[in-house]
Amino acid sequence: MNVALLVSYDGTDFSGWQVQRNGRTAQGEIEAAVKSAFGVFSRVTGSGRTDAGVHAAGQVCNFVLPDGIRIADGRVADALNTFLPSDIRILHSVQVEDSFDACRSAQKKTYRYRVYFSRREHPLLERFAVRLDKRPDQTKMQTAAAILEGEHDFSAFSSTGSSVKTSVRTVYSVFLVDRTFADGTDGLEIEVCGNGFLYNMVRIMAGAIFDCGSGKMAVDNIGTALDTGKRDLLGKTMPAKGLTLFSVDYGFKVFT
Repeated sequence: MNVALLVSYDGTDFSGWQVQRNGRTAQGEIEAAVKSAFGVFSRVTGSGRTDAGVHAAGQVCNFVLPDGIRIADGRVADALNTFLPSDIRILHSVQVEDSFDACRSAQKKTYRYRVYFSRREHPLLERFAVRLDKRPDQTKMQTAAAILEGEHDFSAFSSTGSSVKTSVRTVYSVFLVDRTFADGTDGLEIEVCGNGFLYNMVRIMAGAIFDCGSGKMAVDNIGTALDTGKRDLLGKTMPAKGLTLFSVDYGFKVFT
């Protein structure tokens, strides 16, 4: 049985999604839970890697259970959650076609980058958002965001260490969403939807958008960086803790 899982995790204490020799990972925790729950090892395939410190609200993965193991697909989530630590949970589990691959079948991914505006740190916000002293110029931010939409060579928006065949990606949309947190603190989310992302791409995009809004960088730098591939035209890579993988789209509804 090929089982798809909808996974949420607090990435603070994870060294990313992918299994590593040294470091706790989301993939490693789920594979250990599969072993504990069903007594077999099965490789868990994720829709993509999230880096150390990055969170997930809607990561999707799949794994194969041998035919000899009898369990209703919807109960797989409960079985795995019994053995998972509190900072990662399976929200849904469902049987999918044998051809379904959480990585190769993915068509779109949506990330959200979250900030809050305050002179001082808020302990209840710091784990999942980045603090900025004051709200940047949102008109400039929206102008910068619009430039990033479409098919481009995003090599300037990737950190060193990325090994991919091509740095061309399509960004379908970049939205700015005003947010008020539970304690009334003013905040903002940048929502980015694309067909795939390079290493640190969304965090560099977010940094560029905020730098344009605060006047630290000219909006024209974004277009020039896309044209030339020069990373030094852009600002810093924003911290991992503000980024969340929000959802993965497969062209059909995987979970009901």
